[in-house]
Amino acid sequence: MERNSRQIEKPAARAGSHPLIQGGRKVPALLLAVIGACHLLFAPSLPAEIRKESFGLETVVEKASRLAEKPFVEGDNQVPGFLLDLNYDQWRDIRFRPEKSLWRGEKLPFEAQFFHPGFFFNRPVKINVVNGKKVEPFRFSSGLFHYGLNEFQAEVPADLGFAGFRLHYPLHSKDYFDEIAVFLGASYFRAVGKGQRFGLSARALAIDTALPSGEEFPFFKEFWLQKPARKADRITVFALVDSPSATGAFRFVIRPGETTAIDVAGTVFLRRPVGKLGIAPLTSMFFYGENTNQRPVDDFRPEVHDSDGLEVLTADDQWLWRPLVNPDTLLHTSFALKDPKGFGLFQRDRNLDHYQDLEADYHLRPSVWITPVDGLGPGGVELVQIPEDEEIHDNIVAFWVPATPPEVGKPFTFAYRMKWLGNGLRPLRAQVVATRTAPGKGEGTRKFLVDFAGAKLDDLPEDAGVEAMIEAGGATVVEHHLQKNPLTGGWRLAFDVLPEEQGMLEEALPDRMKKPLELRALLRMGDEVLTETWSYVVFP
Repeated sequence: MERNSRQIEKPAARAGSHPLIQGGRKVPALLLAVIGACHLLFAPSLPAEIRKESFGLETVVEKASRLAEKPFVEGDNQVPGFLLDLNYDQWRDIRFRPEKSLWRGEKLPFEAQFFHPGFFFNRPVKINVVNGKKVEPFRFSSGLFHYGLNEFQAEVPADLGFAGFRLHYPLHSKDYFDEIAVFLGASYFRAVGKGQRFGLSARALAIDTALPSGEEFPFFKEFWLQKPARKADRITVFALVDSPSATGAFRFVIRPGETTAIDVAGTVFLRRPVGKLGIAPLTSMFFYGENTNQRPVDDFRPEVHDSDGLEVLTADDQWLWRPLVNPDTLLHTSFALKDPKGFGLFQRDRNLDHYQDLEADYHLRPSVWITPVDGLGPGGVELVQIPEDEEIHDNIVAFWVPATPPEVGKPFTFAYRMKWLGNGLRPLRAQVVATRTAPGKGEGTRKFLVDFAGAKLDDLPEDAGVEAMIEAGGATVVEHHLQKNPLTGGWRLAFDVLPEEQGMLEEALPDRMKKPLELRALLRMGDEVLTETWSYVVFP
């Protein structure tokens, strides 16, 4: 498979992030109306014309509530076997006819094109168009597609349905409509801003990720695309989500630009208790980076990843940065927090020379930052990192988990803004720009080198009194050295740690089963914190 195949029509993902693996009480109408009104209140910059429409989020919330009262059913509109037997190239050869795009020729700022079911995409979804007070289905037809070298067009059912859709907008030039957002597979969606290439994905919902019981993948069951006004700078998509354990109603207000923003409002109803409910889930790929001493494959590229770290901003304005790894075994960590101000997966390294890939353009993959609209309450930002031996699979998942699970049958609401960034955030503190490891000088020690750069730090001279604060859970810091890098203007912290002695039982365990070391470091000058906090987990 070519290196840049992980674009819009990416064929597969990993356990914990695979888009196609599948694993009440009646809510009063007044409460449903209140839920809808709250979402309208919490949606940032939502234009007045949307609030006036008779069709809105409260309509989808009511559908989700009624659906949750019924047992889950797989659905009666199944994809024929000959379409599911297609390989990736055969499925990709089925292409939507651009001249058939929704709203083509109406001089509107947005158009929509659609995906054909088949290959892994085995759940057809219903598509509706909202035009003022009118809601009409957008019906499937094989005449909407080119089938390329495939010769089965006559066998395609007339009422097959779509696998998903993509939105187009003149992002780079007024004369060309670029793909700016894609909804395809389970509850997955992706977006890009100006100059970006498609990379990591988001999901509407995650259920039981990384639990022994196995992950459940909610899926988009029905969409409503709201027809935009002639001069609109955003488009609204409503979605109904279903799964054996939950239903959900979602609204996505998508505003493309240099940084594409998506305002997400959701209401979830549980059919049954779940082990873990993941809110604002993000899914990405990390194969190897500068912190990988031995590449898992013989490859000319120094680094291969869609994202290289998890960023978290706490309620008290502490920035946390955890570099990603491709672990030897499943690695599941969590930051216990109350009302974090944001979190996201980032592609911080933007240097083409660090990838040397002119096809995949990993240096142009977007970062995604999640900002809660009205607080998340107590809970935790969880990071799941899964061993992977191929770059075509997503092996990184991050999401928010509320401390108290929602009650079965009761609405659970949330709202947040997503920013699909090209150059990352601009915090007032310096950031980690690289993490490297090596054997330490002493027997049994491990060396870590952390490069910090940016903000005020770069302007400070060597004798400014900058010092390092290092914490090592499960280990002892045996030595450290901090110096200004004369070539970059940043600062490098190098330190060695010696893991604490293990008991006889721990010594008998393989390394992957031993308790990992929890390392943290930051730079400060007096009482002033100059950098974000570097946070790393490593097995002794």
